Amino acid sequence: MYLLQKKFNVLAFFVGVLITANSYGQGCSDAGFCTMGAMKPSQIYTKKINFKLRSAEFSYGQGNTTISPKITAATVDLTFGINEVTSFQLKVPYYWVTGNLGETSGLSDISYSVTRNVYSTEQFHINATLGGKIPTNASDLDSDVKSQFITDGLPEGTSTDLPMYYQTSLGSWDLVAGASYISQKWMFATGIQIALTENENDFRYEQWAEYPDDNYLRDNFLANDLKRGTDVMLRVERAFHFSKWDIRAGLLPIFRITKDEILDTRAGSPTEGQRIKVDKTTGLAMTALLNVAYHFNTNNSISGIYGQKITDRDVNPDGLTRDNVFSIGYVVRF
Repeated sequence: MYLLQKKFNVLAFFVGVLITANSYGQGCSDAGFCTMGAMKPSQIYTKKINFKLRSAEFSYGQGNTTISPKITAATVDLTFGINEVTSFQLKVPYYWVTGNLGETSGLSDISYSVTRNVYSTEQFHINATLGGKIPTNASDLDSDVKSQFITDGLPEGTSTDLPMYYQTSLGSWDLVAGASYISQKWMFATGIQIALTENENDFRYEQWAEYPDDNYLRDNFLANDLKRGTDVMLRVERAFHFSKWDIRAGLLPIFRITKDEILDTRAGSPTEGQRIKVDKTTGLAMTALLNVAYHFNTNNSISGIYGQKITDRDVNPDGLTRDNVFSIGYVVRF
């Protein structure tokens, strides 16, 4: 009875934190690679590494983008050991998005990766990851919820795509690689994500000319046939261990090192109909992170992760910008 009460108290604590965090926002301020393989936060260090262990993580979050869309996300994250030094990860998220312009829902991009331990001592491990992301749609979801705002008299077959803040997929095939150093107290990780293809988003301001707030409309950046720039991430994380509790604080800077590229659809623009590189899409986006986990035993744990944006890029056609990030997850190892 005592153990059941203790588990209930821990679960109540994390549920309470989740409810409190709803007003801040949940989502991913990167394109997803920061939680893949060697780059994944809060990895547990053991002197003897054994990737043959398997795990399943179920996570849930709610929140807001930097403008109106509200996001609910549920994710299944599975890891399968191939041998003692190699593992395979598969991550499948589902998104619900609701905002001023409409609502969408569906599978988000599917992540896959292979991670291998490349060097190990009794003090630290070095792991490397290679993987990618599979788009689940072309970032061309439209809306019938706010159809009164769509301009009448558009030519037949004209797209009324929602902007990228409302899309459940980035719409591109991506390549991901990275590595990490993990010790009892510290984790340092780096990774790179390269978009290999363009999306098919065709959001245009003139299609939503009936919308009453033009300033809000233009807070949604154009992302027509977007090819995202290349991202490079760093992760620094410090662990504090207290019996069954595990607390980690860290920084996550992400550098977009090349400009985003879109098809210019602006009527009358000197480059109309041409592909252009978008100014102010490179630079640093940095988040401060706090993760609190409770381990019921060696096979079961629960955790909550909160991230606070410190700085961001000026222009974000991909719609990934978040002010705050929160998620709660349950992990089973077997």
